[in-house]
Amino acid sequence: MGLSATAQFSLWETEDTDPAPLPETTPSPKVPAPHRPRSRRRSTSAPDARVPTEVAAPQVDSTAPGTSADPAPTDASGEGAVAETRTDESDTAAARTDSAADEDAVTSDVTAAAAVGTQQSPEAPTAALAPEIMDTSSAEPGAPPIAGGTTETGSAADVTRDELESHTAAANSDAPAIVEPATPPGRIATPLPAHADEWERRLLADPDLLSDIAFAIGGPFHVMYPARVGSNIEAFRAAFAAAGVEGSIYYGKKANKAGCVVRACAEHGAGVDVASIGELTSALAQGIRGEDLMVTGPAKSDRLLWLAARHDALIAVDAPDELNRLAANGIAARVLLRVRPPNSQSRFGMTDTELDHAVTGTDLGPIRLEGFSFHLSGYEPLPRSELAAALIERCLRARDHGHRASTISLGGGFGVDYVPAEEWARFTAGTGPHWFHGGKRFDSYYPYHCATPGAAMLAAVLAHDDLAKRMRDNDIRPAIEPGRALLDRAGSTVFRVQGAKARSVQDVSYQLLTVDGTSLSLSEQWFDSEYLPDPVLWPTRPGTVTGASVGAATCLESDMLSWRRIPLPRPATAGDLLVYPNTAGYQMDSNESAFHELPLPPKVVLSDAPGGRLRWTLDAG
Repeated sequence: MGLSATAQFSLWETEDTDPAPLPETTPSPKVPAPHRPRSRRRSTSAPDARVPTEVAAPQVDSTAPGTSADPAPTDASGEGAVAETRTDESDTAAARTDSAADEDAVTSDVTAAAAVGTQQSPEAPTAALAPEIMDTSSAEPGAPPIAGGTTETGSAADVTRDELESHTAAANSDAPAIVEPATPPGRIATPLPAHADEWERRLLADPDLLSDIAFAIGGPFHVMYPARVGSNIEAFRAAFAAAGVEGSIYYGKKANKAGCVVRACAEHGAGVDVASIGELTSALAQGIRGEDLMVTGPAKSDRLLWLAARHDALIAVDAPDELNRLAANGIAARVLLRVRPPNSQSRFGMTDTELDHAVTGTDLGPIRLEGFSFHLSGYEPLPRSELAAALIERCLRARDHGHRASTISLGGGFGVDYVPAEEWARFTAGTGPHWFHGGKRFDSYYPYHCATPGAAMLAAVLAHDDLAKRMRDNDIRPAIEPGRALLDRAGSTVFRVQGAKARSVQDVSYQLLTVDGTSLSLSEQWFDSEYLPDPVLWPTRPGTVTGASVGAATCLESDMLSWRRIPLPRPATAGDLLVYPNTAGYQMDSNESAFHELPLPPKVVLSDAPGGRLRWTLDAG
């Protein structure tokens, strides 16, 4: 029997009262990966020519304990696949996980088992608990399988002082041990179910809502729940309050252009960070006041600078010539000076010499210097706290020259916790081309588990070395520019299955699905990586857990939404829906295209209705 759609989300949140022991293996040492900028999409591997074109109906085979199998591929040191993480520039250039797996595209020389078994489906889609998917790929022969459960929720909303302290403490604790697979790797990937909110469970449990929306739209669509944006804003505000400071929140609009998100910001007293005339005018149209705008980005046009000054927006100046052009307008304006991070080769921000000259040697006329801003790569609280502390001293020196200098913006880059720690550790321990259609390789992944996400990360930044107290003592107001973190669990992307082919690798059957959209609407694939949180197969029907890779409705061999063989709770059929969770942050918009003259997926906005119902409308943004 297949897992219900809601159970696919709730799987990891059911309490495991008697967890199976992990195999006693010694993890390989992890070597920090060097910092590398996020790369654009490279050419993809050719499909496996040895895959038969016709096979029987999909079945998931497994190697029973004691069955002979060839050893798993290893790297040059003899160790199995080990994944590592790295970090990149800005909120959009996300940190990744480097894979050291050195396995050729799938060949007939290796025999391995599927890592997924059969499950029984709850009778009703609203079942609160679900049986766990058992992963046998990492267990010693004859050992109990590893259960895929955890009680971690990772919610960023409704944060209290105690919860913030708890999250901060968690940031300093050790991550779950990564266990190397002790048996040959399976050909079906380990599950990576996403954290989910109550609204998502309601959507999946409703017998009609998703199918009605899909019928009305007639193609792929994005689902937005702006109430969650409001909860995330309040969580950040609670973190400021717990630290005893009054901070400003500016939503990084580049993360998602939906009008409903900006409207939620206006309703909850948050500002918006914009970088173009289009974003600025759109924010105004959704109720953001001019003084609640921050205008960022390099080499701003004269027209954008003029419009921002007219609306009294806070302008983050990126270069000396930009400051000079703004001063030449002769219009009163509020500015922050963007600081280039120390020991950085970033193309953004000003050097110490440029900052000193701007403060002491430039006639700013009617321009008011409000303070300084910065953006750091990665998701570590400590470097942000240290740089903010250093900028307190710069603010005090600027005041000696008659400037107000009372704001420090910490930028964005607040982490998001997509999947539970235990499941992420299993994935990083076992990942490699053996889990991917055609033996596809990826050099890196976004770190889909974050121990200190969102508001908890802000609390950690403010707590380090009494940063919040030092800001209070010097009358300095912190500001932040989160994008992805304000969109955490605020949206999903829905595709309809249009076709399903049966394929096999090493005697393990799986499905190769085609959906009615493209990976341009799931943008991670276009950075030569993979969006890893598992899609939910809807509706619920009985069946056997079946691996599936997901392709797009284009003529491009490389256009795959999921190269990974995802363990679906049953075989997918034409007309089913695949719901990719938590895609509101950067996945929906950043690479959308009407390639093949396919329509862009519209955004459907959900709101609460009487009686616990959800109702929908199209986004007005």
